[in-house]
Amino acid sequence: MDLTPLVQPADTKIVLVVMDGLGGYADADHGTELEEAVTPHLDQLAREGVSGLVDPVGPGITPGSGPGHLGLFGYDPEQFELGRGALSAAGLDFELRAGDVAARGNLATLVDGKITDRRAGRIPDPEAQEVVARLQSTVQVPGIEVFFRHEREHRVLVVLRGAGLDPRLTDSDPQHTDVPPLTVEPLDPEAKRTADLLAEVDAQVRAALADHVKANVVLFRGFDTHRELPGFEERYGLRAAAVAIYPMYRGISRLLGMDVLGRPTDLDEQLAIMRDAWNDYDYFFLHHKYTDSAGEDGDRARKIAAIETLDAFVPELRALGPDVIVVSGDHSTPSQMAAHSWHPVPALLWSERCGRDDVEQFGERWCRQGALGLRPTKDLMAFMLANASRLQKYGA
Repeated sequence: MDLTPLVQPADTKIVLVVMDGLGGYADADHGTELEEAVTPHLDQLAREGVSGLVDPVGPGITPGSGPGHLGLFGYDPEQFELGRGALSAAGLDFELRAGDVAARGNLATLVDGKITDRRAGRIPDPEAQEVVARLQSTVQVPGIEVFFRHEREHRVLVVLRGAGLDPRLTDSDPQHTDVPPLTVEPLDPEAKRTADLLAEVDAQVRAALADHVKANVVLFRGFDTHRELPGFEERYGLRAAAVAIYPMYRGISRLLGMDVLGRPTDLDEQLAIMRDAWNDYDYFFLHHKYTDSAGEDGDRARKIAAIETLDAFVPELRALGPDVIVVSGDHSTPSQMAAHSWHPVPALLWSERCGRDDVEQFGERWCRQGALGLRPTKDLMAFMLANASRLQKYGA
């Protein structure tokens, strides 16, 4: 339901901690990464609060990071859509104009026509910046402007600007290795010209990068254009701040009207920023990326370590004095699959008035028994507001 008519002011603070790609699944040899991580502080939150599992979009649906985060912010991802390109542009402060077409690009490695690495060996930033600068100076397509902007590591923003462009396009990124890149196809006849222009961009990119060992192609996905979304403060009456490292998550926060604070490089800096801004905001979104990148690399040990790193910061987070803490993820990224998946995501909610359940540890199989049950991710926002005394009674 629309919560806006029920929202009321209160002198309370909410913290949402998102461990990107947190979820996983147990198999014959292992529990999930979260189950096997040593997390005494998250376990304490679970014991003192309530836990459950959440579906970012719907049963069996594998979500991207955009829909996953929209759900965490209480926006129904089936109603509000954001392509990866629009998020990347916002994260880089690149102002999309009406009619622009933006895509998220991956620098990738192509050998004998097949993708051997979708992330070009997670190419370091300085090397990637040189590659992107080369593309910006060499790729020229008659009739349109083409912009390349480096995000982080292999991630690149690609924007087409000109008359008659249409973002209704398929991706060229197959999201698998040992296969060729896909051909960008129009999803509507009116997008055929844009697809043809992308084919020319692709050809010029490959020519410009032909001598590069690691990054010799750009894979496109998440085509979108400029969009307006209802503001977070307008919906929930919360002065909201985002404390995130990676551009995309800064971008989605900015599109919703949150203040994006500082330019942190690690959790120490993220907590310091929150501490300094604590009195200025009602709601903080803290994003932790490294659980997801480890899962995408199929690196189980590194994902467990990333979870344990976040756990170690929980006492400092609690010391700030939040009234409500929610910890969850935007989607699952099991290391067995080295990719996003459809598996439900563990979630916990802590407050002085949330009640208690019988969950003693934070992990998928324990969360399945928790009081939150299995529910859509978007429902978490209502629980946050209710526990923060920010929702009025409904009806007489």
